[in-house]
Amino acid sequence: MEKNEMIFGIRAVIEAVEAGKDIDKILIKKDLQSDLAQELFTVIKGTGIFIQKVPVERINRITRKNHQGVIAFISAVTYQHVADIVPTLYEEGKIPFIVVLDGITDVRNFGAIARTCECSGVDAIVIPERGSVSVNADAVKTSAGALLHLPVCRERSVYEAVRFLQNSGVRIIAATEKSSCNYTTVDYTGPVAIVMGAEDTGISADVLRICDERVSLPQNGTIGSLNVSVAAGVMMYEVIRQRMAEITE
Repeated sequence: MEKNEMIFGIRAVIEAVEAGKDIDKILIKKDLQSDLAQELFTVIKGTGIFIQKVPVERINRITRKNHQGVIAFISAVTYQHVADIVPTLYEEGKIPFIVVLDGITDVRNFGAIARTCECSGVDAIVIPERGSVSVNADAVKTSAGALLHLPVCRERSVYEAVRFLQNSGVRIIAATEKSSCNYTTVDYTGPVAIVMGAEDTGISADVLRICDERVSLPQNGTIGSLNVSVAAGVMMYEVIRQRMAEITE
């Protein structure tokens, strides 16, 4: 972890929150109690910043300096919200092209997906606040810098984000091995969001249930699954193929 990515010490973290720093998450020692700690909790309340209470040993592994049981990690980018992105796309006359990542946890997969998103003209990536990778230095490096040029919408609920997209006229296409529908048979030429699930469990059941289409990629091998970043790339370039074909017709 780069030194400029984290702030440690209760007072320093309070000041960072009050200054409006883009904080990815805060690690707080379990059972942390003091007047200053209570001030920290008060400042954080309502900000939407992800807090994780952990054993002090975990914090000590990150730094041995006087952290006072608190470390804040600064995001490499300013997170946005899909509710702000989509109306702007329509106002600009664009056809929304969104990628929703439901529980991706491997930073290399995330970086690779982001790199393909930027190259294929995706308008924004949606990730959840919890149970997901975040935009840190490793992710930016793996994405070859793409994450510095691509809006990342960090939402409290993927389910609610998908519902908002649907209500905004965006069709939700889930890539899942649970479908027998070939991914090339679906129309991607209109406003569309592709949903990719976690590396081990796939798309969560509540999100999968409300998707407009479920598609799968044909596989002729024996292991039964593609790497999620590869599958995402195939899906994204099908969107490009169809949209380019429509233009030339």
